[in-house]
Amino acid sequence: MLSVRHTWTMRLGIAHHYGWAIAVSATDDHDVVDRRRIELLDRDLPSAPIHHEGGTHAMHHTGQLRSDEALADLVAEVRASVVRATRAALRDLVDTVSEPYKVIAVRDWPDTFPTDIATLRRPPYESRADSVMYCQVLAAVGAERGWDVYRYDAKTVESQAASQLGARAHAVLHGPRAPLGSPWSNDHRIALAATILSVSGSA
Repeated sequence: MLSVRHTWTMRLGIAHHYGWAIAVSATDDHDVVDRRRIELLDRDLPSAPIHHEGGTHAMHHTGQLRSDEALADLVAEVRASVVRATRAALRDLVDTVSEPYKVIAVRDWPDTFPTDIATLRRPPYESRADSVMYCQVLAAVGAERGWDVYRYDAKTVESQAASQLGARAHAVLHGPRAPLGSPWSNDHRIALAATILSVSGSA
């Protein structure tokens, strides 16, 4: 008798930082298949170009304050690097995990978030602009692969997932530490929680 191989549908949860992210791959049943740190930026480029190079706080600058035009050029260079690095990271992930992916879950951002540099470099946007860029690139690169994009609230995602899981919450969210070992951090739980919510929240 021939055995039938079961194919899982994978969901990828991302908890990102400036230049890197924690990526957790889980099944629809919330079993963690892969967890890793992925790099989102080439070396020798600022990971937060607007906040660190173009914001209003002098303490964040590494040199003379850039003009809008110069800052726009730098942001474009960083974004292009993030696109390349993200594509490479997701390609490596897919090559390692043999199961097909359906969803990428990334931190939410306002649809009305501005795009012009002159506005982005001023409060209240300059402290969020770089993070939004990473979210947008992660979502776009995932969509390139045909994945659904689920956007989550990082402040509430873990509590929402726990509420949805009920009595299983601690076992599902904290349980992977035992078989996988350290690290299993807050970032890992957030990324896993995002995949859990995406089961009912994505198309």
